Amino acid sequence: MSQTAKAVVALGKGRPVEVRDVIVPDPGPGEVTVRVQASGVCHTDLHYRDGVIGDKFPYLLGHEASGVVDRIGPGVHNVAPGDFVILNWRAVCGRCRPCRRGNPTACVDDFVADQQMTLATGEPLGAALGIGAFSELTLVHSGQCTPVDPRVDPAVAGLLGCGVMSGLGAAMNTGGVTRGDSVAVIGVGGVGGAAVAGAKLAGATRIIAVDVDERKLAHAKGFGATDLVDARKTDDVVAAIRALTDGLGADVVIDAAGFPETWRQAFYSRALGGTFVLVARPDAGMRLEMPLLDTFLRGGVYKTSWYGDCLPSRDFPALVDLHLQGNLPLERFVTERISLADVEEAFVSMRRGDVLRSVVEMG
Repeated sequence: MSQTAKAVVALGKGRPVEVRDVIVPDPGPGEVTVRVQASGVCHTDLHYRDGVIGDKFPYLLGHEASGVVDRIGPGVHNVAPGDFVILNWRAVCGRCRPCRRGNPTACVDDFVADQQMTLATGEPLGAALGIGAFSELTLVHSGQCTPVDPRVDPAVAGLLGCGVMSGLGAAMNTGGVTRGDSVAVIGVGGVGGAAVAGAKLAGATRIIAVDVDERKLAHAKGFGATDLVDARKTDDVVAAIRALTDGLGADVVIDAAGFPETWRQAFYSRALGGTFVLVARPDAGMRLEMPLLDTFLRGGVYKTSWYGDCLPSRDFPALVDLHLQGNLPLERFVTERISLADVEEAFVSMRRGDVLRSVVEMG
């Protein structure tokens, strides 16, 4: 039997979101319903609301979440009712060519629930990133559920479902940061701050945080940055990073801002033969012009980090354990705890740069 839940819905492009009743069907084969306990407010949710991602309104927003499995459908074996899980918007199949070749982070399959949740009127809802977690209850594919230690704060755990995992993974998985490395992170909001934390966890000895916002730089210091560069007060970010790395540049540079100018800064502040990671999602209209010879002469590696190149079944439990052991301060990312009715105001705070993460907690 289907269930009714309160949820945050985007009804049209740019319109303020509304709390509505939604109908959540019973899980079918391979599907699971999850009682959401907490869900972070991510830029991706704002992109859905503003029509930057998709134009098939209405959308059920929210995707960075944790909760407890409510019901399971036929053929579900990886979770059981009562399991505490983090929802991951990317599930791996184990059967496609990348999976068969031992590279599951590049899985080309796509796992989401076959059924759609609907408004009370029967109008189908598009679920943000196949999850739709600004809801008391949501329907997902069982592969989108990763069980973790239930002792963790749900508000903290949910952030691993997207932004924080993206930043941690950009440093630890994509960038391959290791002991003794120098690392520069350009743009230290939620994702960039997590990249700083990931670099520290991986053993980097010099971690340079770059931003135009003193508040974000202060957060980055709390995550482990050894040096701060205020780009508003620095004529040459590249020179500043090089001066802090014996004139050589950083071994790994992570662009978590996603602008053509920060791309150039990251490229030229990288050590010869070093690694450059782009983790921010640039806007579709952005263009970049670079001397091709420079890309040849500087050598090294350029990578794009998608979801931190994570494997949820491997990374989520391990990162939660590190947090519970006191080695990963995930709680620092939670700026405020809000209700479903506060999501629109949380978008405003996000635009102003007032928060790292607003987290919706269900009553």
